[in-house]
Amino acid sequence: MEEKYCIFVTQGGLGKQIASTAVAHAIKNNYPDRKLIVVSSYPEVYINNPHTYKVFRLGGAPYFYRDYINGKDSIVFYGEPYYTTDHIYKRKHLVQSWCELHKLKYNNEKPQLYFNQADKDLAYYKYISNKPICILQTNGGLYTIDKPYCWTRDLPHGQAQKIVNKLKDQYAIYHVTRPKCFKLDGVALVLPEMPKRELLSILLISQKRILIDSCLQHAAAALGLPSTVCWVGTSSKTFGYNIHKNIDPVATKDMNHLSDSFLFDFDFNGNEVEYPYSTNELFDINHVVA
Repeated sequence: MEEKYCIFVTQGGLGKQIASTAVAHAIKNNYPDRKLIVVSSYPEVYINNPHTYKVFRLGGAPYFYRDYINGKDSIVFYGEPYYTTDHIYKRKHLVQSWCELHKLKYNNEKPQLYFNQADKDLAYYKYISNKPICILQTNGGLYTIDKPYCWTRDLPHGQAQKIVNKLKDQYAIYHVTRPKCFKLDGVALVLPEMPKRELLSILLISQKRILIDSCLQHAAAALGLPSTVCWVGTSSKTFGYNIHKNIDPVATKDMNHLSDSFLFDFDFNGNEVEYPYSTNELFDINHVVA
């Protein structure tokens, strides 16, 4: 009997790819009789995923057309959920908009990550501390970004330092940031660039997590690890998860110069002209720490 396939093509950053695992699960739930093939910009997040048959790296799938398209019984799911109306208007979570884009029945599927024992052992033996570990992610986006501060998602440096000052005696704080970003005093470790699965696996040995809208908040949700997530220019309704404590700024948006904005108010990379505040004191730090 000829094999039948679903082919899910997904591109974007690491956090988006973790979110895409929920869509992959929905595809499998909607088409249980078909083998699911995923083509992803970060196939690492699909390792050990029980819902997938094969995973390929985007741009690295030799003979794919011959093996899975030409003359085959395949259904292809390839589209950009960011440009759906519900996502633009922040009406629904990204995963739901993504499923509806592909006309999939959405059953509240959530992101999923699967680590084997070797993954877990590496995180433990390489990063364990004699203090409880608090993961603090202050900056997101590509590791190679030169800007020291991309305000749309990053934590203001001064407020991040206040968080460290309050927690450093009780916790070993592992700081996740980009190389060109501001350094914090009192952290136990600044995590360098490393294989993506290794980075994500460190969450498994952490006791507390203070995160931003970046890959680790998606990963923490996928691993069932409640975290505190600070949101600046993006929406917890579209990108966040109910498992987390999602905290919005208390500062008032008193600047409104959106001359370069098109379908969205703020650019992910933190266009300075769009910054809507006249202060960098965005969050109630005592609330974040609590």
